[in-house]
Amino acid sequence: METLTQTPHSRTRQRTLPLAVVAVAAATFSVVTTEMLPVGLLTSLASGLGVSDGTAGLTVTLPGVVAALAALLLPVAVRHADRRAVLCGLMLLLGAANLLSALAPNFAVLLGARIVVGLCIGGVWAVAASLAVRLVDAESVGRATAVIFSGIAVASVLGVPAGTFLGELTGWRWAFGAVAVLGFGVAALLRVVLPALPADEAVRLGAFGGLLRLPRLRVGLIAVALLVVGHFAAYTYVRPVLERVPDVGAGLISGLLLAYGVAGIVGNFLGGTFAARDPRRALLVISAGLGGVVLLMGTAGNSLVASVVLLVAWGLAYGGVSVSSQNWVMAAAPHAREAASALFAGVFNVAIALGALVGGRVADGVGVTSALWVGGGMAVVALGVVAVARQR
Repeated sequence: METLTQTPHSRTRQRTLPLAVVAVAAATFSVVTTEMLPVGLLTSLASGLGVSDGTAGLTVTLPGVVAALAALLLPVAVRHADRRAVLCGLMLLLGAANLLSALAPNFAVLLGARIVVGLCIGGVWAVAASLAVRLVDAESVGRATAVIFSGIAVASVLGVPAGTFLGELTGWRWAFGAVAVLGFGVAALLRVVLPALPADEAVRLGAFGGLLRLPRLRVGLIAVALLVVGHFAAYTYVRPVLERVPDVGAGLISGLLLAYGVAGIVGNFLGGTFAARDPRRALLVISAGLGGVVLLMGTAGNSLVASVVLLVAWGLAYGGVSVSSQNWVMAAAPHAREAASALFAGVFNVAIALGALVGGRVADGVGVTSALWVGGGMAVVALGVVAVARQR
C-alpha cells in the first residue's frame, strides 16, 4: 500500500485527496445516471422509437452484459496504464456515447450507443471501486468508499429524476444530451484533481479463477447477484407500476423517484458504516428489508400512501447493497483489491442485465406487477444464502 506522507510529492497529493474522492464519486454518478436513465424515460422512449416497454428495457439489459465483460477484460487490457488516464478516457467515451444516443435515428442505433455505454460502465467500476485505499489513509478508507459508492444513490436522487423531468419537458433526446455534457465535464474534473495513479497490481485473467476458489468471496458474489437481479427485475419497471396508482401523474412520479433516491443516499452511508464492522450482518438486514418491501409493493397498487412508504423503504434498503457488498469483497480478498473489484463489478453488471431481462420477459408475458413478485423472491433467496453460509 502506498504511503502518502513520505515525500513532498506525496504531501501535495494528500492535499488534493478529498476532492479526488469526490471526483471519482462524480464518475460513478455519471455512469449510473447513464445506465439507469432509460428507466425514467421508458414510456416516452418506447413510444418515440415504436417499440414495447419490454423491448425498450434492452437499453438497460444490453449495457449490463457489456459492462460485465468490460469489468473483467478492461483491467487486464490496461494493466500497466495509469488509472487516472483510464478513468478520463472512459468518461470522454461515455460522453460521446450519450451524444450518439441523443441523435439516434432508430432503436438499433440507440442500442449500438448503449453497447459503448456498457464498456464505460464496466471499466469505470472495475477501476473506481478499489481506489479509496489509494486516495486516503487507512482510517478513512471506509468513509471514502461510501462516498465513491454514493454516486449510485445520488444518481437516483439527481441524475435519473432530473433526466426524467428534462425528458418530460423537452423530450428524451435532450435528456441523453445532458448526460453527454456531464460525461465530458467529469472527464475534465478527473484530469485536474486526480493524482497520478500508476497501476498498483497487474491484473491477469487467471487471477479471477483463483479468487473464485475463496469460499467467502463466492458467497458474497452469489448473494449480491441475487439481490441485484431481483432489484432490477422489479425496479426497471417501477414507472409503469406507479402509473397504475390512482391520481399519480408524471410530476408526482418524478417526486417519488426523488424520494427513493434520497432514501438510497441514507441507506448507502448507513450500510457503509454497518458493513465496515460486519459485512455479513449488513447483507442479512439488507436482504430481508429489500425482499419484504418489494413483495409488499406488489400488493399496494391501489394505495398512494402505501406505495410512497414502500418506495422510500425500497430506496433505503437497496442503497446499502453496493457498498456493503464491496466491503465484503475487500474483506474476502485483501491481497487482490483491483482484481476482486473487477470480478465484483462483472457479477454486478451481469446481474443488472439479467434483472432487466427477467423483468422484461415477466412484464411482457404476465404483467409489470408480477416483476415485483420475482424481484422480492430473489432477495429472500439471497437472505437464505447468506444465513446458511454462516452456519456451514
